[in-house]
Amino acid sequence: MLSNYRLCRELSKPAVAVVALGLLAWPFPTWAYRPFDGTDAAVAKKGEMEIELQPAGGVRDDAGTKLLAPATVINYGLSDEWEAVFEGQGQTSLSPPGPTSLTAAGAFLKHVLVPGSLQDKTGPSIATEFGVLAPDSTGNSGFGVSLAGIVSQRWDWGTMHLNADAALTREHHGDLFLSAIVEGPSTWTVRPVAEIFYENEFGTAQTFSGLVGLIYRVSDDLSFDVAIRHALTNGRPVNEIRAGLTFGFPLSSSEQHATRRQTLPSLPH
Repeated sequence: MLSNYRLCRELSKPAVAVVALGLLAWPFPTWAYRPFDGTDAAVAKKGEMEIELQPAGGVRDDAGTKLLAPATVINYGLSDEWEAVFEGQGQTSLSPPGPTSLTAAGAFLKHVLVPGSLQDKTGPSIATEFGVLAPDSTGNSGFGVSLAGIVSQRWDWGTMHLNADAALTREHHGDLFLSAIVEGPSTWTVRPVAEIFYENEFGTAQTFSGLVGLIYRVSDDLSFDVAIRHALTNGRPVNEIRAGLTFGFPLSSSEQHATRRQTLPSLPH
């Protein structure tokens, strides 16, 4: 899901320590569509909640050092082809000291237009995601809008996801984002992943970015992820470390019973 983790930041050693401590303090990490900036052409199961979480992170940029705690994306399956997405992150300025604010918030709908290999069918999966970018709780930003197209294809050797996103940012600049994600075989417990993206916030910033990492799948509803990213924004290097989790669960008892029945082995007659 387009998680707005498009943050141009350079991590200091203290910031990396903050990330590590945050992960150790959290009992259970998992997966949804972390650790990427782009996403896949799939939605959460009907009636199921999926939560993507980065418990704590550190950022250093030209404005100083900030603590991000936490960064969260919530996905809820409305039907077999639709999901609702809500996201945001807490941000506290550490140097210089400042208030905590809610940033990178938004609400979106994601729709699978053409079921494909991600839905256990043949051919590419095609989806769209669109929604509203909410203003930050501090500062002078306003509302923005975003519209994305996603194409995914899974093969025995791995999976590829292509993203194209056009947006009007919270500062009312036009923005174009293009991303390509490659994953190792989906059957592997630990699979390597990579992403490259290009983003142009017209008249403000142009970014070329590359990411490599690993996803460790504990179960269908739980995964860990870790990745490093290197980028050039307006010609200046940016480095980032990402680590987090995603977990899913049915919201209603009827969905829980249905899920349990699907996983129970059949008894002989």
